[in-house]
Amino acid sequence: MKEKKTLVVLSGSGISAESGIQTFRGHDGLWNGVPVDEVCTPGGWHNNPERVLDFYNERRAQLGKVKPNEAHLILAQLERDFNVEIITQNVDDLHERAGSTKVLHLHGELTKVRPEDCYCKKDNYSLEYVSDIGYRSVSLGETGGPQSRQLRPHVVWFGEAVPNLSLAMQTVRKADVLLIIGTSLQVFPAAMLYTQAQDGCDIFMIDPDDSPAGMVLGVEHIKEKATVGMEIFRNIISRL
Repeated sequence: MKEKKTLVVLSGSGISAESGIQTFRGHDGLWNGVPVDEVCTPGGWHNNPERVLDFYNERRAQLGKVKPNEAHLILAQLERDFNVEIITQNVDDLHERAGSTKVLHLHGELTKVRPEDCYCKKDNYSLEYVSDIGYRSVSLGETGGPQSRQLRPHVVWFGEAVPNLSLAMQTVRKADVLLIIGTSLQVFPAAMLYTQAQDGCDIFMIDPDDSPAGMVLGVEHIKEKATVGMEIFRNIISRL
C-alpha cells in the first residue's frame, strides 16, 4: 500500500467566516465594536473580568448556532487519502465538528475554560484543570483548580505565550504539502509558521486577498474564498 503523504494545514478566521463567524478583528482593532485590548489581553481581564466573560459567552453562544462549511468538510474528507494535520489560529471547534481528527489549536479553544492561575509557565502549561464546557456561559464567581480561582476562557490573549508554537513548527516541518487557508498571516508568531516548511514541500494558499505568503516564490496562490478554493485545491492535490 502506498504511504500517505502528509498534508499540513494552517487555517485562520477566513475558513470559518463562511459559517457565519465574524473574523476576529479588522484593521480598526475592533471586534464587533469592542476594543481588542479590553477583552483580549491580560490587562483587560484584570480590569474587568466580567466584561471579558460576557464577551466570550456571546462568542460561545454564537458558535453553538453555526455549522462547519464545505471547506471544513473537504479537509476532513482528505484524511482518506492524506495524513492531514491541521494547525489553526481559530478558537472555534468547526474543524472537529466537520470530522478532522488531528487539530492543533494555537490560540486556545472557545469551548474550554481554566482557572486563571493554571495552564501557565509555573505548571508547564499543564492541561490538568482545563475543562470543556461546550457552548454554555461562564459567570463571575465560577472557580476551579486547587486554589479555587476564577475560571477564564482557555484562549491565548495578546501578550501571552503561545505554548503550542513549538509543536506547530515541528508539524510544519513534516509536511509534504502545506496549505494556508483563511489567514492573511498578520498575527505573529503564527504568521511565520509557513517558513518552517522543508525543501520539496508543495505550498498552496487559499485567500481572496494578497498576503505576504502569497507573494513568496514557490507558493501557489488560489485567490478564492475558502469554500471555492478548497474545491480547486482538492482537484490539484489529487494529482500530486
